[in-house]
Amino acid sequence: MHDRQSEIENRVRRVLRERLTPAVHTPVAGLTIEAWHVEGGGGEPVDPPIALGLQGNSKPAYEPFGVGDPWGPPWGTSWLHVTGTLPEDVQPEDAEIVVNLGWQYGGAGFQAEGLVYRPDGSVIKGINPFNEWLKLESREIDFYIEAAANPHVADWKATELGDKLTAPTEPIYKLIRADINVFHENVWELVADIDVLAQLAKGLPVGEPRKWEILLALDHALDLVDLADIPGSAQAARESLKPVFAKPANASAHQLTATGHAHIDSAWLWPVRETVRKVARTTANQVNLLETYPDHVYAMSSAQQYEWIKERRPEVYEKVQAAVAEGRFIPVGGMWVESDTNMVGSEAMARQLIFGQNFFQSEFGVLCDEVWLPDSFGYSGALPQIVKLAGAQYFLTQKISWNTVNKFPHHTFMWEGIDGTRVFTHFPPVDTYNADLSGRELDHAVTNFRDKGASSHSLAPFGWGDGGGGPTREMLQRARRTKDLEGSAKVTIRSPKEFFDDAAAEYHSPAVWKGELYLEIHRGTYTSQAKTKQGNRRSEHLLREAEQWSTMAAIHAGLAYPYEELARIWKLVLLQQFHDILPGSAIAWVHREARENYQQIFADLTKIIDAAQQALVGKFGTGEGETIFNGAPVSRAGLVALSAAPADSRVISDPVSLAESDGGYLISNSKVSITIDDHGLITSAVDKATGRETLPAGKTANLLQLHADFPNAWDAWDIDEFYKHTVTDLTEIEGLKAEQLPDGSVEVRLRRTFNNSSVDQVLTVRPDESGVEISNDIDWHEQEKLLKLAFPIDVHADSASYEIQFGHLQRPTHENTSWDTARFEVCAHRWVQVGETGFGAAVANDSTYGHDVSRHPHPDGGSYSVVRLSLLRGPRYPDPRTDQDRHLVKARFEVGADVAQAINAGYQLNLPERRQSGAAQVPAIARVDGPVIIESIKLAEDQSGDVIVRLYEPFGGRGRAKITPGFGYGSVSEVDLLERPIEQVDVKPALVEAGAESAEVAVRPFQIVSLRFSGVKA
Repeated sequence: MHDRQSEIENRVRRVLRERLTPAVHTPVAGLTIEAWHVEGGGGEPVDPPIALGLQGNSKPAYEPFGVGDPWGPPWGTSWLHVTGTLPEDVQPEDAEIVVNLGWQYGGAGFQAEGLVYRPDGSVIKGINPFNEWLKLESREIDFYIEAAANPHVADWKATELGDKLTAPTEPIYKLIRADINVFHENVWELVADIDVLAQLAKGLPVGEPRKWEILLALDHALDLVDLADIPGSAQAARESLKPVFAKPANASAHQLTATGHAHIDSAWLWPVRETVRKVARTTANQVNLLETYPDHVYAMSSAQQYEWIKERRPEVYEKVQAAVAEGRFIPVGGMWVESDTNMVGSEAMARQLIFGQNFFQSEFGVLCDEVWLPDSFGYSGALPQIVKLAGAQYFLTQKISWNTVNKFPHHTFMWEGIDGTRVFTHFPPVDTYNADLSGRELDHAVTNFRDKGASSHSLAPFGWGDGGGGPTREMLQRARRTKDLEGSAKVTIRSPKEFFDDAAAEYHSPAVWKGELYLEIHRGTYTSQAKTKQGNRRSEHLLREAEQWSTMAAIHAGLAYPYEELARIWKLVLLQQFHDILPGSAIAWVHREARENYQQIFADLTKIIDAAQQALVGKFGTGEGETIFNGAPVSRAGLVALSAAPADSRVISDPVSLAESDGGYLISNSKVSITIDDHGLITSAVDKATGRETLPAGKTANLLQLHADFPNAWDAWDIDEFYKHTVTDLTEIEGLKAEQLPDGSVEVRLRRTFNNSSVDQVLTVRPDESGVEISNDIDWHEQEKLLKLAFPIDVHADSASYEIQFGHLQRPTHENTSWDTARFEVCAHRWVQVGETGFGAAVANDSTYGHDVSRHPHPDGGSYSVVRLSLLRGPRYPDPRTDQDRHLVKARFEVGADVAQAINAGYQLNLPERRQSGAAQVPAIARVDGPVIIESIKLAEDQSGDVIVRLYEPFGGRGRAKITPGFGYGSVSEVDLLERPIEQVDVKPALVEAGAESAEVAVRPFQIVSLRFSGVKA
């Protein structure tokens, strides 16, 4: 039996590949082609009106071009003008043009792509390896192809192709095919019949009667095919297969919702400018397909991508708008981009949804019901609450199926965030967000589904992504044939919302998963491309300052609030939080451009901040001198949170004492005593309030450690556990010098050199601060290495606290389970804290995210903890020069710190004080009495002049807090993230009292509260 099965399968495979599929198209005439290879402006794309001669004084000089001719240096663009005439004996409805630009890598996306235009500049559709065809619109053929020579960078080896500045200049493609064909629809349908049945049979058990019914039917159908006249014999073969297709699926068959989709990374192995064109090609394909297939439904995420179409291809956007109105083109996700969620800051995570949902609401009159993040690298425990507050109720991802150690136990479940909010969540068991609806995938979705019995539904996003054009007509044919077919899952094309509504109603008691969805792979993304991460962190905090000081300046000094400028900058920052940009897993071009963007963002936001602060000094000025602005929501060195005061009003405490000690230094202030040895290492850190030593005996802090870092795969993405097997402690120094500063602080400077790199450190202890700040100026020229900064802490801690958005979570420091062991590298925002009852310590940072915290046996019994920051890596793919540059990274070792002190240290380090000329006493933007922290203050999105104050409970406890703004107002109400009345979302209101001068809220652990102050006045 097995030999007979193999015989039939081999026969089907060869006939399908070598005879039937090629017979779908029969060439009947050639085409005339001319080409213009764009060279001006470095080969950057030009607007279609220029290429088509519709703009300017003349049309570019097109030259004769033909099949076999080379084109396209890496990242170049060529425009092909294609003309011809359909032969008289062929009708337009029976003909198609086939174009092969030089596909050579086997897949869609990741290589040459084209977008086809009419001579008037309107778009027809995209072309790619699985979408080579064009329907004829008349007998006279005249169209243009914008051909993009994207190089193949996806071979996972170090390459210079990832930047146009380093890529070679020789052409990398040749035109392979361009001709007029008869399209044999009956052959095409036969190919689809055989394809579906052959794959279905392959997945059925050997002893299953249905398997042999299909195999024998296929064998007989091929007997009816005359290989010398395939078009003439195809219909007979199709007729013979009808009885097999006529048998319906079992009543208990798995229900699979197939949603058309194309996952398009907003940048990855191509720059953002190419993504703009990928989106246009794919969207053009899908509106074309929607017009032809009335049962097709296409879901697209990322408001940024819609905006690109609106700006660059308005005629395509009009079709999108019409299809959205019909309910067939579905905006999903509700976010500006499919961002990373590990490293994105609190307010920025909210703004991803605020900007996304507001765009979909204003453009289409819809809000997305689901957050759609199939490919991000793990998911923050703060997300469920943010999702609900942004008007969504469902969550989808697929990436957790990539876990390398622990298989996630559910596909459909309730995900509970750190605050207790739950969101209905689905992981498609098909285990891909680029499904093609093949029999293999359908079978995997059914057998892999982990919630059998509780549910019979799952979702499969199908379509080629990343420039592959999305769903194809072949995929839609598969869906039609498996809608109700014995032996197969029952496939229905419909929207994600329809699936989620049905699945949520079906589950009576879904399982609950608490906390983060940690991805057990891609841990290196917390560290790779340090300047991108530093740019993100600094941009987030500059935006915070720009908004809060501009709000005060608008209210008190009449300065116009920069709505449009702030929105423009926010959109750029949000774009660069995309899950291959911020994580550092994109090509060199992307990160070079990100660095340039961040520099401009810094300049633009600094200008806004300076203007607002100078206006406030002008309004509240008290004379000559200088004003210190504290933009942090916590007090510092005599400055109230979110306020400004004359510099000479600050009370200077007793200066820090400095004494030499055994070749090093003993540094002491009112709160700590720090000993630094002759190697620049911290050997003692005593908390004066308790008299307790923070470091374990014989251990040193401020220890730089260098590891070999060559993961098994995915260079920029991964850190593998075996990196710990080798380590070099960097203890040698070149010089050690201490200095007392005019403000009473003490600085210790030192330099370390190793291999091809160096680190200049400055350790600073300031008056009345309970720790030491460590500035690391690193000249990094290491590859396949990982640099860590270690702080051993003498506490017995079973877990450590890590800051995430709007709060923190605790992760075990032990390795009791495989889940614990897999978290050997984790993400934190501004701080990590470890402690035992009555004592703890924290490490804050200004620009890094990767951490590890481990437990070690204490020589006196028990254990101690080591907190380490990951500072830099040196992966070679996809950017062979990753981080080969100078970097400034600051850390702060906070002695005797609980979570509250860790929070303060994080804000103070990331929001340094600012100074402006002229003395002024500026009122606090808002005063807080109680256990909440203000995260943002801004004017309302509707430009009504109302003020939005967003705050959260940061400690994980319940309490009441009073918020007193530094301005007058008429009323105050609670709103959601979209600034709608809180009653419109499924959350319990926090506002309990709205007074004339202050508002009082009752908060639960980690609750986010947004207050809207109306009738605002100075």
